[in-house]
Amino acid sequence: MSIIDTSANLNRWRTRPLAEKTLLALGMLLIAVAVPSWQGALLVAAVISGVTLAGARIAPAVWWRALVAPLGFLLIGSLTLAFQVQGWHVSLAPHGLEQSLRLMARALAGTLCLLFLALTTPATDLVAGLRRIGLPAEIAEMALLMYRFLFLLADTAHAMNLAQAARLGHVTRRRRMRSLSLLIANLMPRALARAGALEIGLAARGWHGDLRVQRVTRKVSKPAIAAIVLLEGAMLIIALRTR
Repeated sequence: MSIIDTSANLNRWRTRPLAEKTLLALGMLLIAVAVPSWQGALLVAAVISGVTLAGARIAPAVWWRALVAPLGFLLIGSLTLAFQVQGWHVSLAPHGLEQSLRLMARALAGTLCLLFLALTTPATDLVAGLRRIGLPAEIAEMALLMYRFLFLLADTAHAMNLAQAARLGHVTRRRRMRSLSLLIANLMPRALARAGALEIGLAARGWHGDLRVQRVTRKVSKPAIAAIVLLEGAMLIIALRTR
């Protein structure tokens, strides 16, 4: 089980209704995208991070491990706006730093909002919620299978990397590069083989296109909804005043 799945099933807000967590995450996301100032986006990022760490009690190490990969992509993507290339000459673009900071702030806030939802809500609850609002059952089941396959791919890569390290495949730079090339060449066939075994296992258990999981419908708390709306309203007012 991945750290995201583990956190989603063991966090403090695991039993909170999906509607409350979705309203908080998507509302904050809309504020971060709609507000023109990058200061407002950074405020959203700070608040949703505090809610994730202090409210849901997500471990900081788990939160950081889940954030570090998308953060790297955000840094690389935003920095490209800060520079311009003319022939062999590289220089700062006009207003490039401002555009880069604005993009980074909004993207970071949006990523943290979605990360909050992922770390506090299991994938089965998310798919069940989508089905309740009209998502076709076939698409829902395909989403669950693809979600499982992604982590199956990561588990396979991790196991292969550990096996290579145990056989001294990482002792030199040359061996490390050769091990990496072998891992890339063999990863997809092995992952597909494990996916095939998963399909056979599902068929042996009588799967006919619908993954049966335990789903508990929890009653939405009106005070919690009111508190979320008030928080987001206050955030919107403060963000609009930071122009």
